[in-house]
Amino acid sequence: MGKSPAVELEVEDRVVRISNPGRVYFPARGETKLDLVNYYLSVGDGIVRALRERPCMLHRFPEGVTGEKVHQKRLPNGAPPWVRTVRVHFPRYNRHADELCVTHLADVIWAVQMSTVEFHPWNSRAADTEKPDEWRIDLDPGPDCSFDRVRRVALVVQEVLDELGATGFVKTSGSKGLHVYVRIKPEFGFHDVRKAALAFAHEVERRAPGDVETTWWRKDRDPSLVFVDYNQNARDHTIASAYSVRGFPEATVSTPVRWDEIPDADPRDFTIATVPARFAELGDLHAGIDDAVWSIEPLLEWAARDELEVPDEH
Repeated sequence: MGKSPAVELEVEDRVVRISNPGRVYFPARGETKLDLVNYYLSVGDGIVRALRERPCMLHRFPEGVTGEKVHQKRLPNGAPPWVRTVRVHFPRYNRHADELCVTHLADVIWAVQMSTVEFHPWNSRAADTEKPDEWRIDLDPGPDCSFDRVRRVALVVQEVLDELGATGFVKTSGSKGLHVYVRIKPEFGFHDVRKAALAFAHEVERRAPGDVETTWWRKDRDPSLVFVDYNQNARDHTIASAYSVRGFPEATVSTPVRWDEIPDADPRDFTIATVPARFAELGDLHAGIDDAVWSIEPLLEWAARDELEVPDEH
């Protein structure tokens, strides 16, 4: 199949050239690279808010989502001068990477031009990459776990957050789980945020022992339960952002939802074909996240209590 001619798009005050816009990226419905671009344009405020000033790893699919997947930490070559980066260090390997640092919708569209489908930002920002400002609660269902069980666990998560006085912003994962994000004061390092996340996971497990586990090793987990994956708060661990498309043939999207939608929500309903109209109607359901800042200190107190009761297994 021949290449389709390139198109130039004005993205606010910048121009991005999209090569081969007709390449099919998502075979389930034949959606193309240009369809992906138009999707990200339609949720512009939301995707920029989710990524703004965060180091961002890119999941690129140069041949479409059924082809090879490239995990790209470093900004691809050939970026326009207006695309910013943030340098992050990897002490274990004595290396660093200059990662995409989104400040403008054109940065997102240029990344899509470079075959990016998924955006995986850090939970810290360029101002201080070592102090997370986002606590991530990843409800990761085992292979035999129903989405009904994930829904039940999400409502327990909401209950515990309410008791803590924290505001959780929930979204579908774009796969089979749910994510809940809480904006936190950037006062602690990754180790402490992960410790706080583990303490929270233990509390959810105590309240829903038939639905939840926090077992570290995958081989030891019950495949029918929900793993509350606290390790997504460890340094250099990333998950798909709000409004990120996922690399599946159906072009599902990690989509913000209201808490009252959880009982009926089906992650398969949120795709690049359906989310633009939803966004046009509802706006960004995570728009208030930067105004709902919370301190993890109560969770660190829980962690200290848990360590007294049972030595940390990790």
